[in-house]
Amino acid sequence: MSSVVLAGSSSGTITIAAPATAGTNTITLPAATGTAITSATAAADVPKPTALSTASGSAPSYSARAWVNFNGTGTVAIRGSGNVSSITDNGTGDYDVNLTTAMSDTNGSIGACAAETAGSNTGGLRVISASFSSTTVIKVSAIFQNGGVADPQFVGVQVFR
Repeated sequence: MSSVVLAGSSSGTITIAAPATAGTNTITLPAATGTAITSATAAADVPKPTALSTASGSAPSYSARAWVNFNGTGTVAIRGSGNVSSITDNGTGDYDVNLTTAMSDTNGSIGACAAETAGSNTGGLRVISASFSSTTVIKVSAIFQNGGVADPQFVGVQVFR
């Protein structure tokens, strides 16, 4: 079992360190309040979190497994994304969102929205269908504008699982 070692000096400096082994983590705190930390080292084997921590309260917090904001007009272009490798334009108002890392199954939840201009809902654009085609492809289709299909300027898709 690991332990933490606190060591003080006559100058008031406090050092917090793991046991004296290869990869020891050390943080040296200065004696004076408000003084910057003078040195800090960390081993490469410091464990990384394996799960999302939950917020306070009884309901857990979940993060999106994938998300994308893209331009659906002309040449389709991703503005920003997470776990999305590309967008395929299948025709007017019909897109495939291609995931970088597959979902474990197709039982997730997908949110999608569209607009002509940033922050606008003019022209009646609305996403009618967003569903899993597979564990790596989200189908976004039937985007209507005044009764017909359209290519919106702004399309957003979020995947939760």
